[in-house]
Amino acid sequence: METLDGFNVVGDVLDAAAQRYGHQTAVQDATGLLTFTELRDRSRRLADALLRSGLRPGDRVIEALPNSCDLLVSEMALALAGLVRVPLNPRLGAREWRGIREDCGARGLIAEDQLAGVDGARILESISCEISVRTDGGGLAALIESGSCDTALPAAAPEDLLGLAYSSGTTGLPKGALRTHRMRLAATHAMLHHVIEPTGVPAAYLHAGPAIHTSGLFILPMLALGVRQVMAHHPQPAEITRIVVAEGITHLALVPSVIDALTYLPTSDRASFAGVRMLAYAGAPMRPAQTRRCAELLTDRLVQYYGLVEAIPPLTVLNIDDHARGLGEEPSLLTSAGRVVSEARMEILADDGVGEIVVSGAMVAPGYWNAAERADLGKSFRADALLTGDVGRIVDGYLYLTDRKNNMLISGGYNIYPAEIEAAVESCEGLRDVVVVGLADERWGERITLAYTTKSGHDLNDGQQEELRERLAALTRHKQPKACHFMPDFPLGATGKIDRRSVAARLAAVELSLQPNCSRKDPTP
Repeated sequence: METLDGFNVVGDVLDAAAQRYGHQTAVQDATGLLTFTELRDRSRRLADALLRSGLRPGDRVIEALPNSCDLLVSEMALALAGLVRVPLNPRLGAREWRGIREDCGARGLIAEDQLAGVDGARILESISCEISVRTDGGGLAALIESGSCDTALPAAAPEDLLGLAYSSGTTGLPKGALRTHRMRLAATHAMLHHVIEPTGVPAAYLHAGPAIHTSGLFILPMLALGVRQVMAHHPQPAEITRIVVAEGITHLALVPSVIDALTYLPTSDRASFAGVRMLAYAGAPMRPAQTRRCAELLTDRLVQYYGLVEAIPPLTVLNIDDHARGLGEEPSLLTSAGRVVSEARMEILADDGVGEIVVSGAMVAPGYWNAAERADLGKSFRADALLTGDVGRIVDGYLYLTDRKNNMLISGGYNIYPAEIEAAVESCEGLRDVVVVGLADERWGERITLAYTTKSGHDLNDGQQEELRERLAALTRHKQPKACHFMPDFPLGATGKIDRRSVAARLAAVELSLQPNCSRKDPTP
């Protein structure tokens, strides 16, 4: 497997790939392809043109692009020019985009005009910058043609700022974690050796989710390996299966909600995954029942990795062999986020073994952008360590996540983690997903309320509801939900995770409409 020995900055990966793999296909989308040489040359031309347009090294440049060849060219060009890349998630909306623009003070914008957010607003209707480049209508191509492939570009150092990774903004104004060349290369090294290498040599990688999220972590590793990358912009599950077959995809990474949707496709579609060597998942753990379903109906070539916006994954990896053991003689492994990688140092802030996870190492951000001017940044940095806000324990080198600190509920004076309640019922017959939230309550402070979706899309039958009640009754009394509600589906956030705030808002509205008898059945009279 490829190593990164002697590589100091992102541009080194691109140059080495062009030298080694030359005229092989580096990246393709629905409109065409680029070889490794073409990718390097176009990136260098764009870098030169951006600097000639008036941008200076260190300027922030917002990038709002769909999965495409242009996205790879843009990302590499910004790194080569010493510009700070600020990618926008297309699954956010105008409010979040404007918040990011305000916080980072970007002078440049590279955008696809037709790209719209979840609110339907187009990107160029929402934000503007001093120097803007449109990829549609030939704007980006013309700029690339104006640049030189041979002009000397600014020298970069490992500690130079490469990008700002912004949160989705669900807790207020989005916050941007600093990312350096050293961080990206450390994460690339860990991805190569802990995630990809045990799965076998990739033939083609599919970017099915936004490449600014978890799938984008594979851009540099696949460049280093000389692997063809296929870019698909927000394909639906059935389209993913078609691309997997048509393009000979061996490796891809998805969020659990998309993997779950794939398991409900017809048998003929699911058979497309027979040749896949790695189906990675991240962004949220899969519950054991979901993992088993995926292994049975799609593929057992599963890999999980864990990380954060402030600490680039993989910090831990649950590899294919771990999944096999979890599906067999060690079922508890399926509840693990995986073994801590050698590139990361991890400890637990607790006397009893369960507490907040603290991580340090080369993949951890040095802090947030504008940290001195803001008091709403949440997670805290202590020297070179990040207090993650995640709660868990480490057993025999494996990390077991308990919950998020900010998910903790206080009901009747007790601290309650929703994940414990969710785990108690997740394997109930007929359930698809379950979420526990706290609703405002004068008596309890927060009233523990459970919501669920089903495999059928209809509410549970009498027998299934009885099983659910029995599982909840086995919990300690103060952890038993005061009400249970069926929901046809759960709202998802920008990264594909279930949006707990939106679930709680929907449930509050439902219960308000049903007052004074606001629950189907109170399991804890």
